[in-house]
Amino acid sequence: MQSANMLLRRIVRCSGLPFAVQHGMKKDLFLFSRTLSLSHCLKQDKLEPSEKLDLDEWKKVMKSGLQEEVSETALEPKELSSLAAARETLEMWRLAGRAVPEHISEEQLKTFMECPSKSAKKKYLKYLHLKELHKKNDKRKMDEKRERRLEAQDQASKTDETKNCPFVCLWSRTMDQAYNWRAAQSMVFGQPLVFDMSYEKEMSLREVTNTVKQIVMSESSNRRSVDPFHIHFCNFKDDSLYHREFIKNYRDAWDKLLITVTEQCYTEIFPKEKLIYLTADSPNVMKTFDHDKIYIVGSLVDKSIKTGVSLARAKRLGLETAALPLEKYLLWSTGAKNLTLDQMMHILLTLKDTADWKKALEFVPKRKYCGFVNKPVKELKKTLDLINTLKLRKGQEKVDKQFAKNYPKKYKLKQK
Repeated sequence: MQSANMLLRRIVRCSGLPFAVQHGMKKDLFLFSRTLSLSHCLKQDKLEPSEKLDLDEWKKVMKSGLQEEVSETALEPKELSSLAAARETLEMWRLAGRAVPEHISEEQLKTFMECPSKSAKKKYLKYLHLKELHKKNDKRKMDEKRERRLEAQDQASKTDETKNCPFVCLWSRTMDQAYNWRAAQSMVFGQPLVFDMSYEKEMSLREVTNTVKQIVMSESSNRRSVDPFHIHFCNFKDDSLYHREFIKNYRDAWDKLLITVTEQCYTEIFPKEKLIYLTADSPNVMKTFDHDKIYIVGSLVDKSIKTGVSLARAKRLGLETAALPLEKYLLWSTGAKNLTLDQMMHILLTLKDTADWKKALEFVPKRKYCGFVNKPVKELKKTLDLINTLKLRKGQEKVDKQFAKNYPKKYKLKQK
């Protein structure tokens, strides 16, 4: 035991344990070292000089372990200092006006520090900035959408309240009854208006749906007019594309419509001398609206504008054709002279009620014409011809000047 105590005194006097105490070594390491030394001393009764060498090696091992622990603890503040420096640089770049994100995580900051060059760092920060902007825009759009939905719900609740009002319900019911009464009278006494439903093969499914939508709008405007037409759907086949689309739009009201639907052709129902096929390709211009005639409108919506389809059909059947006098009353600017079916219905209803072409042609889209013609057509043609001749003269003068400049000798010979 005395030899063990002496050994412990020597260990305490050595530089290993004071070094550990100086660098904040833990108590567990002291206990571990003490147990090692005691066990080592208790195993042997006598001490030899070789044992001192073993203790020296043990001290070296202990010192190396302490140094590793100290280096590991020293790394943490270094990393923290580098992250703080990176944040400071980001703040400086933000103040300088560069594209820097407002909020950045520690992982993104570490990837920013790992970038090999300054340009790579700039690109990474720009990417994070754009990502943040996209997130903000998405959030703003979602908030606006939510606000719009809430406003729509409020308006719907208000409209429901107005609909539930007994006076409004009574008014709408009586007006519907009045419109239906007029449509029923038109079926007996009204002027017929034919929709030719034989163009299903000439159109795609999308064009058929557009056609049916336009016919539905035409029927509703006709039903609400003062003196409605008696509408005929001729060449109409059951279970066709037209039929399916009409059922989609009208649903249960399809069987209650006050119109005539037939598979027969209009030439079999009405006399040919009374029929006039309205088509934009006709060379004959319609001058006045005739109340004794029966006008035919082709149920065709053609996006590619195939010219002459309805005109060819009318010629095959030997029918009279007519086109609206668009050039006579309108200064046409751009686009084809084809109109939609609901626009045609509005024009025909206005002509039937007022016989005024200017009022009727107000339903033509304003993007297609510059204005109405105030002067007669002959005077306009004269002014247009005069403008064209002046333009040609100016162009000829320019050509002569250029020719004289390039070939002066030939120009002199030409003048002689």
